[in-house]
Amino acid sequence: MKRMISALIALLFFFMIVTVLNTDSSDSMGIPEYGDVKLSERVSAKYIEKSVNGNEDEIKFGVTANAETGSANMVTSIVVNYRSFDTLGEVTVLFISATGVGLLLGGGRKRIRSAISVSPVVKTASRVISPLLMVLGIYVFVHGHLTPGGGFPGGAIIAAGFLLLVAVDDEKRASKGLKILEGTMGLLYVLIGIAGLLISGSFLKNFLPTGVVGELFSAGIIPVVYSVIGLKVGAELSGIVDDFISEGGDEA
Repeated sequence: MKRMISALIALLFFFMIVTVLNTDSSDSMGIPEYGDVKLSERVSAKYIEKSVNGNEDEIKFGVTANAETGSANMVTSIVVNYRSFDTLGEVTVLFISATGVGLLLGGGRKRIRSAISVSPVVKTASRVISPLLMVLGIYVFVHGHLTPGGGFPGGAIIAAGFLLLVAVDDEKRASKGLKILEGTMGLLYVLIGIAGLLISGSFLKNFLPTGVVGELFSAGIIPVVYSVIGLKVGAELSGIVDDFISEGGDEA
């Protein structure tokens, strides 16, 4: 009975969040929908309308096609398009950090059992909320070229979902598939960069069609790169969490 009540409470909070996100933007509680905000009134508009190819046409949400970057998120437009090589460096730093933690704490270790007894209500609520957090993380990096977000925050949210699970379950450990996923995504990021070099002459060059500003399938390789980074960061941070909850000894 307690598990059922806690699950209903968790779902109720999730429903309330979704309701607020879908409320009409004219309501004070509402979130502006795509296209409701006039980009021309924002200081950041100059970053969206920037051009190095002499095209100074006004960028219109949902109308402009084949823009220089095609991203409606000006931060994304800079960080993952013009400075994507810098992002590769950041991912490398995270990889080195995760490797260091793994060497010091991981490898052939068993799960630390918590000295505190966790309430069944908390356990059930965590099992309901954790998958929702992971879905939210995927949403954040898939829509990173449209709304604030991206690979790093999306991956961190996914790892937070995993942390919530292991915090209440003494038997929970990270799957070995996370290591494979992390390595595969890192390799894929490099391959995307090499593809840009071969196709356009520059490493990590945005070589795909940029589409229409504001559409899901737009901005060229930006959403692809964000998805790769999101999965890689989520897997790495989850692996770090798993290493920190381990102790010496044989695997249980």
